[in-house]
Amino acid sequence: MKKNQHVVPHPEGWAVKGAGNAKATAVYSTQKQAIDRAEDIARNKKADTKIHGTDGKIRAGNSYGNDPFPPRDKK
Repeated sequence: MKKNQHVVPHPEGWAVKGAGNAKATAVYSTQKQAIDRAEDIARNKKADTKIHGTDGKIRAGNSYGNDPFPPRDKK
């Protein structure tokens, strides 16, 4: 099942959480480490990543699933 992965602030650093999960999948000291892990999980599940800032708002994301509007090559 496709479950988007969120990188969110955590008291011990940054957490990776599956959408709707109460508990973190993993906690890292840096946001970069958490993003790398979230992207690995999202690629395997063909899901999306949602990167939250320190204020909790989504600031970035990426799609690893079936994008309904994939980028076109400009040749």
